[in-house]
Amino acid sequence: MDDQAQHHAQAANRAAAIRERLGSRPLVIVGLMGAGKSTIGKKVASLLGLPFFDADNEIESVSRMTVPELFETYGEAEFRDLERRVIQRMLEDGPMVLATGGGAYMNAQTREAIAAAAVSIWLKADIDLLMERVSRRQNRPLLKNDDPRGVMKRLMSERYPVYALADLAVTSRDDKKEIIAQEVIEVLSSHLGILEQTATGNVLS
Repeated sequence: MDDQAQHHAQAANRAAAIRERLGSRPLVIVGLMGAGKSTIGKKVASLLGLPFFDADNEIESVSRMTVPELFETYGEAEFRDLERRVIQRMLEDGPMVLATGGGAYMNAQTREAIAAAAVSIWLKADIDLLMERVSRRQNRPLLKNDDPRGVMKRLMSERYPVYALADLAVTSRDDKKEIIAQEVIEVLSSHLGILEQTATGNVLS
């Protein structure tokens, strides 16, 4: 077996071991807008052979409205209640990678549901990266004001201590998504007690 084939075999064995250890638990990704939750989440799901879901997409599907429309029509409190109910339902749907909206983890009931039924990981990013990414999009209702950077700083100060309650954390940065996704796999493996793989592909735990 050449090195590339051996690497693929080891990756496949590690993914299988992670799926086995997760059982019915989803992997839930939390973090601020712009942290890369969906981009990295999709890659992690692909590496693990799990389905990927975006909670915001599910909310839009059930409500038949966009997130900005929901904010504008019903206000943030009503949106957060809908978000909580959608996420709690999705947590019952078996193993998956689930990316959540930036404010979802701030809801105590949502956090409790995630803690009980899933493994959570925080994608942590600095303000320059977040602002560079969110500036490309116009669908960020919380940043529609005269001082979006100031709002982002406030959100970071409010939310980062709560995000830190997640089971795991990985730093999101301006790097290839494959690299960051692999770091997620590494910390998840460690968390689940999957220590390493031998040259034969056996997982040691």
